[in-house]
Parts: sequence; structure tokens; C-alpha cells
Amino acid sequence: MTIYLAAEKPFARGGNRLCYVHPGDDGLCIKVRRPDFTLADRRRKKGFPKNLKPLSSFDDNLEEARVMASLQARYGELVFLHVSQCYGFVDTDMGRGLVSQLVRDDSGAISQTLKKVIWDEGFTEECRQAVGELGQFWMNNLVPSRHLLLHNIVVQRDSQGRIKRLVVIDGLGSPGLLPMRLLPPLVQRRKIEKKIAVMHERIQTLLGQRHLASFPGYHGLLMHDGLSSQ
Repeated sequence: MTIYLAAEKPFARGGNRLCYVHPGDDGLCIKVRRPDFTLADRRRKKGFPKNLKPLSSFDDNLEEARVMASLQARYGELVFLHVSQCYGFVDTDMGRGLVSQLVRDDSGAISQTLKKVIWDEGFTEECRQAVGELGQFWMNNLVPSRHLLLHNIVVQRDSQGRIKRLVVIDGLGSPGLLPMRLLPPLVQRRKIEKKIAVMHERIQTLLGQRHLASFPGYHGLLMHDGLSSQ
């Protein structure tokens, strides 16, 4: 069965993909490749020798599905305390789409990114505590990831507007050729400590930009809330 998305408005746009609310289940999202930026375009932007790789190696959906299967096999349900779940592929009128958990607040609205929350509210004590809990979870479980970008982390709130948890929705997996789980635990911890430190540096950089007239870039902005602005 083909799911029709092209006539709908995505709720988020990344560098390579568009994200849509699943028409049959508003607790799920479907990620599809941006039609204006093909796999061939991505490969052409890479330098030698990366531009010799097959097109499939530039498909974020394939990579995310592989990484999420690996994380679930390694950690079980534990990892989903702070990572969104992945449910496999569907056919859409925009190509194959990857189905993932759509993190929503208790109000029903799609949860905002950490980047947007800090931009709007600053780095409050409640937010600071939530960031600390995420970092501790990453350290305790040695979760492999790329840099923890602020627009790849969403802030889920309860019915009172309080922060329940932070959820990483992208950028997971080992960035190097060697899977991180094969490295000595001490090396893994040092790598994760560096990623957490870089995350805090990005927070400080964002705080220093709050005087600007407009939000820096489009990464981290919702195009609609999944409720009233379809």
C-alpha cells in the first residue's frame, strides 16, 4: 500500500530529509528523502575517496534503520528512554519512507527541539537538569553517536508544561569505520565525554546568539505543531 505525502505539509525539514506525520497514526512520523537533494547530489558534494562510494551509502534512511536495529539488539528497551524508536519502511509517493516514533508532549503537540527551547527560554535550571540526565545516560550506557546536535534532541513535556525527558531523534551510531563497541571502555568514555562537552559548547554558543533578531538557521524549527496547523 502506498502512503500519500506529497500533498501534505512536512512538520520538519533536515539537511537531507523531510518529516511528515503518518496519516494513519499521529504517534508516528515518516522520514523521506528531500526531492530537491538527491543521493547523487550528496555524493557529488563529497571529496575523494568518499565520492566513490555507492549511492546507497548516502541514504540516511538506510543508515538510520541499520543503526536503530543495532542499538535495540544491544540495549533492548532501555535505549528508548532517551532515543526515539524505529519501525521500518513503508512505500510512499515520495519514495521509501522510514517510520519512527513521533515524540509529542502530553498536550498532543509535537515536542520542540532543544535548540528551539533554549532559544525561547534560555538555559533554565529545569533544562540544565534534563541535559545533565541525558549526558549521564549516554555515559552510563556508552551509547554510540555522532555529535549531539541541539536540533536532533527534542524536549518532551508533561501536561503541566514541565520537562519529562530529552529524546535523541537523529545522529546515532558510530561515526568512525570501527564500531565504538569494539573500542576499550576507557576510549569509549573519553569519546562520549567529548561529545557531551561539545553539546554544552553548542548550548553556550546558542545562548550567545539569543540577541539576534531571528532564529539561527532552519534546523530545529517545526513547520507545524501536528495539531492545528496542517
